[in-house]
Amino acid sequence: MYANRTSHENQMMRSGLRTATADGAGALVRAAVRNAAVYEWMVTVYAAWLFVLAVFFSRGPTHDRCVAWTTTLLVAQVTTVFGVRSGLLGTGVTRGLATRLVSYGVIQYSYFGLRDLLPATVPWSFDEALFRLDLRLFGVEPSLLWDRLVTQTTTEWFAFFYFSYFVIVGMHLFPMLFGVRDNRFLAEFAMGFLTIFCVGQSFYFLVPAWGPVKHLAADYQHALPHGRYMDLVLSAVEAGGAQKDVFPSLHTAAPTFLALFSFRHRDKLPFKYTWPVVAFFAANIVIATMFLRWHYLIDIVAGLLLAGSAVFIGARVSRWEIARRERLGLGRVWPTLSRNDD
Repeated sequence: MYANRTSHENQMMRSGLRTATADGAGALVRAAVRNAAVYEWMVTVYAAWLFVLAVFFSRGPTHDRCVAWTTTLLVAQVTTVFGVRSGLLGTGVTRGLATRLVSYGVIQYSYFGLRDLLPATVPWSFDEALFRLDLRLFGVEPSLLWDRLVTQTTTEWFAFFYFSYFVIVGMHLFPMLFGVRDNRFLAEFAMGFLTIFCVGQSFYFLVPAWGPVKHLAADYQHALPHGRYMDLVLSAVEAGGAQKDVFPSLHTAAPTFLALFSFRHRDKLPFKYTWPVVAFFAANIVIATMFLRWHYLIDIVAGLLLAGSAVFIGARVSRWEIARRERLGLGRVWPTLSRNDD
């Protein structure tokens, strides 16, 4: 049944391409707009948002560099969506690979560029406001409270989990994007995951802050000692960190989303066995963000809310979109990586 539906989708796409080509470029654009998935619109809006910030609001010596890389992101995203959804890019593996590499690549590559764009567009910070909000809402700032617990052992423990964020995310993201063929399952995961980063990284411009590690540096009695994992964390932050990226905490949102998604699908392999492990790692990563003085408690709360919202959005939006695409004969949300499938 699925093979028949896929074959029908391919026929409709080829038929649509022939009609669009005959009608000219305008028809191709209309076809691309009609066929584009929600996540593609979301990533496109995100890329356009960064482009506008770079062109009209960035100041200083990094302006030209910011404009160049945001232009690259936007052009790559728009070109890929147009090529894939108009049918010009071909069928099967080419479209599937292009969609995955560019949709995720825009998010990942954009983060590294925030190192220049954030200070160039928002030179101020809300550190004091976030700190005061912690004290007003929770009566405590965790990194100050836990200062007395700083030792070589505790620092290395939480630095290990903080660095494991990259491993946990990678172990879920790449198998899901490149190994899962189930249209509904992949659509739900990807919609939620991309929501976290598009929304979270956009908020860095609305609530820029350096974090407790800089704002409260004079208030700590114990320096975080160097060690194998702490040095790895410091090297990663120095090499690729956006520096003013604390609200919301994506180190909280992404692992929490993975834990919630795994629990939601615990009836499936491998989540049946992995969800407790992912939840354990997620909990330690969340604590590590505060113990290592990167985040305020309000950043964590925002990250948890973002993760929960992304799980809800991923499930609801993907279900709605699949039903809409099936009704209109628009094909899969994510083109497959098969040579023969749409």
